[in-house]
Amino acid sequence: MMRRVLSTGLALVIAAGLAVDAYVHLHLASDYALVRTSVISQAALFRIEGIAAIIAAVAVVVRPNRWTALLAFVIAAGGVVAVLIYTNTDPGRIGPLPDMYEPVWYSDKTNSLIGEAVAAVVALVLLLIPRRTGLTHVDGS
Repeated sequence: MMRRVLSTGLALVIAAGLAVDAYVHLHLASDYALVRTSVISQAALFRIEGIAAIIAAVAVVVRPNRWTALLAFVIAAGGVVAVLIYTNTDPGRIGPLPDMYEPVWYSDKTNSLIGEAVAAVVALVLLLIPRRTGLTHVDGS
């Protein structure tokens, strides 16, 4: 019972972080329509991130388990890595991905990073919570 309450609470925190991530990416997507290659635009990548965050948030709330925690972790941690790389270094165009270097911080970017980081850390916690084995301890006590 206690594990279920803990899992549900953690899932709600993860979902909140992913909701911030989704909102910011979907809200800003159209601003990046001109940053593109012949294959994909940064706007499309932002929309993909936003939709993936929504899917992961719903999944982890509906069924808070190791698989949905892993999904949430991958999406949230991937967002953290991407924003830190593209803010702090200029990797240029990478294959079909456009050059998304943007060395400035603003409130939406910061809020997205915080939401992603919180979701990633809490998803990792949910992922590492020991499972109930169903075994009973028998030592005579």
